[in-house]
Amino acid sequence: MSVRKEFKMPPQSHSERSLTRPRFLEHLECYLNRELESLDIHDPKIQQLRLQVYQEVFGYLVDEFKTYKPIFSAIKKEYDITLASQRGQIRDLLPLREKLVLVSEQCEKRVLDLMVQERDEIRALKQECQRLQRIIERMNEQQSALQIQVDHLKKDLAIQYELYREERDARKLLILQISTIHSSQDVEDDDKKEDMEAEDPVMVKMALQVCREDLTKAQVELNRLQAEYSDVVPRRDWESLNGFHEETLRKLETLQADFDLMKTEYDTLLEVHQQSVNSNQSSQQHGSNENHTATTPRPNWELCSDILGGQERYTELFERQSSQKKLEILLQELNSQIPDHFFSGLGFSNDVPIYLRYEGTFKDLKLKKADVVNIIKDIWREKTAENEKKDECRELKVFLHSYLVDQFKEKAGQWAYSLIESIKNNLSDDLICLFNDILTGKVDESLYHGQTQLLSHLLKVVIHSDIKECGLLTVSEFSEAVRKACPLKSDQAIQELLAAAHSELESNGERIAYQTLFTEDTDGKHKEFLSLLKQQATDERLQYVSELRIHLEGKGTVNAEDLRTAFLTIDPSLDSASLDRNLSVAFQTKMWELQDLDVNTEVVLQRLSVADVKRAGTK
Repeated sequence: MSVRKEFKMPPQSHSERSLTRPRFLEHLECYLNRELESLDIHDPKIQQLRLQVYQEVFGYLVDEFKTYKPIFSAIKKEYDITLASQRGQIRDLLPLREKLVLVSEQCEKRVLDLMVQERDEIRALKQECQRLQRIIERMNEQQSALQIQVDHLKKDLAIQYELYREERDARKLLILQISTIHSSQDVEDDDKKEDMEAEDPVMVKMALQVCREDLTKAQVELNRLQAEYSDVVPRRDWESLNGFHEETLRKLETLQADFDLMKTEYDTLLEVHQQSVNSNQSSQQHGSNENHTATTPRPNWELCSDILGGQERYTELFERQSSQKKLEILLQELNSQIPDHFFSGLGFSNDVPIYLRYEGTFKDLKLKKADVVNIIKDIWREKTAENEKKDECRELKVFLHSYLVDQFKEKAGQWAYSLIESIKNNLSDDLICLFNDILTGKVDESLYHGQTQLLSHLLKVVIHSDIKECGLLTVSEFSEAVRKACPLKSDQAIQELLAAAHSELESNGERIAYQTLFTEDTDGKHKEFLSLLKQQATDERLQYVSELRIHLEGKGTVNAEDLRTAFLTIDPSLDSASLDRNLSVAFQTKMWELQDLDVNTEVVLQRLSVADVKRAGTK
């Protein structure tokens, strides 16, 4: 209303209105310019504020012109409705705009990922193309060499053919000369005998024809024999070579027998040396225990009188006994006071492992850790021998059941439950823990065989490097042997193994007694060097699977062909046998059953991470 009063103009005459602009119009323009100038141009809602100012000015204009107010109001109403509709559509499209931006970013990211993946595939294909190009170049070189040989042979054949033609022509001339000589002799004989008797010319001509035919046959046969037997070895040469070959075979058999004998003696000496080392360690440990006992105060054994049933029984049992004997007597008494522990059979359900499918009650044998280690080693020894004889390997739980039945007959159930209980109580030992994981299916059996083969191969290479057979190698020789046995190890890993060897031997000298590094302690555990070697192998295996995981990233399921491509991409040196074995482990089936088989990627990677999967060549 204040604006309208401000715009209210005094009445004017008709002449004034016709000569000058209306004051109402000037007031509206001034008001419009003033309001627009007062707006902040940096305000994000500047356009709405400008529209609001124009709406107010239009409202003043409608109120001022009474005659046109209906049509102006209708126009203003339609514009307001249209603007409200447009604002609603804009509000509805704002979330779609944000979603469009998000989808655009996701598409760009996916395009970048596909470009990276295609770049890796293109790089692998380029490497494969270069390898095939090198093969083609080698084959072309071989073809050129063979072509040169063929050209030389053609030249030799042409020369030989010319010689044969000259020989044939010479032979024909010789035959012709012989025939001429014979003919002249026949003529002379005929002249000499012409007076003596007269011969039939028809018979002479027939005889001459027969002689010529015989001469031709003889010449043909001679040529055939020369052609067929030109490369035949004479019998005397064959007999000489055959005798030399038989003599060589006899020498080879003799040398093989001598080698087997020497190998047996070497294995025996190595075993005796190992036993002597163990006995020396035991004697040193026993001597240190005796010294420790001699310098340690004796305990007050009278405190055990209450446990033994009184002072009289204590005196009766401990009188004139050493401390070691007193300790054994005390332990026997304590064991006799502890009630026996019994196991209840779990029955024959399919949920029960096959080696525990027994019914009844079984006494706990209370196996010691050393007994458990010896049994596990014997089981692995028997199973390895069986695997070498048969193509298909039985599972460890099935083999354990048959092993216990064969070894302990009717007491197999008692030994099975006692063995499993002792295994659970000694899971801190690496050998026992690995056996339990394989038995329960947590890891694949190939993991144990892979560790065994690694240690055995390293020992063979180190022994082969000991040319002097003195049991000692220099640091450089030992490092070279480790690098030869494990060519894919980095320099840092080899330096860590050398440091572990020095730490275990407690020596920083120039020579390493490598046989001591491959011994076990009294509990059958590997020492620092071999433990580090196995840990490095585990880390390398997990790193290998991590590279495979990166290559398979984004795939929910994977089939045999995808996994085969991934293996060959990250490890092109992998041979077909190892690749087939890895695929069988990943899909838990035979090679001929891999077609049209899709498995979750995480499941495949988990199976590979607990199996003996290792790199075949450098990255």
